[in-house]
Amino acid sequence: MAAPLTDLEKRKQISIRGIVGVENVAELKKGFNRHLHFTLVKDRNVATPRDYYFALAHTVRDHLVGRWIRTQQFYYETDPKRVYYLSLEFYMGRTLQNTMINLGLQNACDEAIYQLGLDMEDLEEMEEDAGLGNGGLGRLAACFLDSMATLGLAAYGYGIRYEYGIFNQKIKEGWQVEEADDWLRHGNPWEKARPEYMLPVHFYGRVEESKEGARWVDTQVVLAMPYDTPIPGYMNNTVNTMRLWSARAPNDFNLKDFNVGDYIQAVLDRNLAENISRVLYPNDNFFEGKALRLKQEYFVVAATLQDIIRRFKISKKGSTGPVSFDSFPEKVAIQLNDTHPAMAIPELMRVFVDVEKLDWDTAWAITKRTFAYTNHTVLPEALERWPVGLLETLLPRHLQIIYRINQGHLDEDGGKRVNMAHLCIVGSHAVNGVAEIHSNIIKNDVFREFSELEPDKFQNKTNGITPRRWLLLCNPGLAELIAEAIGEEYVKDLSQLQKLNELVNDDAFIRDVSNVKQDNKVKFSQYLEKEYKVNINLSSMFDVHVKRIHEYKRQLLNCLHIITMYNRIKKNPKAPFVPRTVIIGGKAAPGYHMAKKIIKLITAVGHVVNKDPVVGSKLKVIYLENYRVSLAEKVIPATDLSEQISTAGTEASGTGNMKFMLNGALTIGTMDGANVEMAEEVGEENMFIFGMRVEDVAEMDVQGYDAVPYYNSIPELKQAVDQIQGGFFSPKQPELFKDVTNMLFNHDRFKVFADYEGYIKCQEKVSQLYQNPKEWTQMAIKNIAASGKFSSDRTITDYATEVWGVEPTDLKIPPPNEPHCPFSSIN
Repeated sequence: MAAPLTDLEKRKQISIRGIVGVENVAELKKGFNRHLHFTLVKDRNVATPRDYYFALAHTVRDHLVGRWIRTQQFYYETDPKRVYYLSLEFYMGRTLQNTMINLGLQNACDEAIYQLGLDMEDLEEMEEDAGLGNGGLGRLAACFLDSMATLGLAAYGYGIRYEYGIFNQKIKEGWQVEEADDWLRHGNPWEKARPEYMLPVHFYGRVEESKEGARWVDTQVVLAMPYDTPIPGYMNNTVNTMRLWSARAPNDFNLKDFNVGDYIQAVLDRNLAENISRVLYPNDNFFEGKALRLKQEYFVVAATLQDIIRRFKISKKGSTGPVSFDSFPEKVAIQLNDTHPAMAIPELMRVFVDVEKLDWDTAWAITKRTFAYTNHTVLPEALERWPVGLLETLLPRHLQIIYRINQGHLDEDGGKRVNMAHLCIVGSHAVNGVAEIHSNIIKNDVFREFSELEPDKFQNKTNGITPRRWLLLCNPGLAELIAEAIGEEYVKDLSQLQKLNELVNDDAFIRDVSNVKQDNKVKFSQYLEKEYKVNINLSSMFDVHVKRIHEYKRQLLNCLHIITMYNRIKKNPKAPFVPRTVIIGGKAAPGYHMAKKIIKLITAVGHVVNKDPVVGSKLKVIYLENYRVSLAEKVIPATDLSEQISTAGTEASGTGNMKFMLNGALTIGTMDGANVEMAEEVGEENMFIFGMRVEDVAEMDVQGYDAVPYYNSIPELKQAVDQIQGGFFSPKQPELFKDVTNMLFNHDRFKVFADYEGYIKCQEKVSQLYQNPKEWTQMAIKNIAASGKFSSDRTITDYATEVWGVEPTDLKIPPPNEPHCPFSSIN
């Protein structure tokens, strides 16, 4: 158990972790005991660690409620333009510690829990991750919510409350095995069901033409039940709302039809409707054109737009006569997170034209001014193209509307499929990529015809990460060190990290940064030794490659480097070798067989390397099981070297790269995604950049990539590939990795061999620098100092001013304990 803080430690920590007042601590203890008794109905004799977590969560949540109600009250009174962030994924992770930090309660809670004889970390570990996302796109949405609240924007996240989030990954005999993520099993203390705002969503049916216009009739209805989660800004008393919809069958479901007799079956069939929000599709950068997925996409869109229009009409209720929608784009901005919510465009048109009786041209002008679209990938297999037949069955009126939008705009893939990216581009007033290089690619290549028609529509908004979760929460040691050096304002203005450049030659600061990193490595090593029963060499370089497993991310290139290091040690065991612990982690989509085979290869190589006595503590390979937000928070602060090695032109941005940079790791990477801008900020000489640039890849595509010459001319590459192919790492199944090597030789879209030599040489430079700890740490400090651009606060400020037409504000809403004239309640 952690000892209580000394007065000195408290003074150090007061700034970032909040003040410890005696009254404050007493009140928290009182709230904790009250919830243990009245909410959980337990006493200290029978309470479990999970009960203690829930008691604390409810106590902290109590401090959110007043601010939450008051924020919504404030929006009702002032009626600002609202921003709606529509996403099929919100990868939130855990909520407890983030809430304590943003409310300035962390120190007081730590002290209260200590006085109660409990360990805060044990309680925090009880919380399930809210894994309602696959990776970058879903985590970006979560960071954006944090920044929108911190910047005082009247913003709402809208998505689906999946009953089962991203699967839990088990590694069994080196293979990925999926288990269902039953994250709601013990209940979710952070959400509030709002059945009073339940809304109907329609599917199937047919379109009836009449002189009043089109009518969509004979539909099947599914109800959308909202669950609200509070989103606190950092220390500004703003609490915004994330509203996630859950599917419910109406009570007359299947009972109003002709099958009157089978009441039991009718009730059982309610599951069919409620399956819509059952499970997150586990694909990253891949389109699976299933009817259930299209139902999910339309479900979130239809419920959300009804809610948005209801809120718009309430704010207009003083005016007489029919509501005018002319001011809609002045009051509503809707951001589409990729094409997944693209059906919002024809749905808003349907509501305007069929329900509100606007004429087409007026409706279309309003719609375009309301929507903006963010593109997240250029991989062709990820682009959503829905079969016309499926749309015609499921959403017949929307297909008609899409056909009409199509006149003069879209091609629709030879009449067989609807390209959702094209729909988003023509239906939005702004389109953006997520890093400069990616935005240039979509403007000049993927969507060139569209950008030539409307060049001003295309923008860049480089992604960012929230420094609250990705520095204060996960790396308190570094956050405190920085606060002592430059003050605490950087938490809300990350560009202030530039001030650290003045300390790059300060021996005391260098030592402190190095010590924080070593402490983090020690802590993470204890976790690894507990979970994996391995011995970690604490003086080894922690070389970390964590992200979804995909051929374009080139975990195979890393794997070839591991084999090369192994072969060098075996060839000359007495030669000096800079020791490494190589940590690879990430999930593969369950249906992506090559990705699963890559996991098996990495674990097989690790099995050989880790048990070879000649290698000893020089090289260890660890496959990090079930990589997720809460595990990222542990591994990132302990990392020395961050691997960002996608083929140039394939990773739209990346955000893990930014998290590692902020936490004092150095990066080995290609000139891809946001790596390019990281190099621009910190200087290429302070990163380990290697490999083909976008232009080189394009040229190679023209000439045709041939892997064989690389294999024949680079002996170490040949040796490694021969070992994989010959069964050296799978002696019981020599053919096991034949499909991997076959791909590498014959149809490797991502050109692993072409970058092998440059990667190996670059890794030698990494090892060389690691032997000089002072220079290494100085380079790390330069990276931290240059990471300010990559705050999601900067990203959101750019969206606000350049896309949404709203202004961030420093205004602090009065806290609940200050008097305030009452107005309407939450809406």
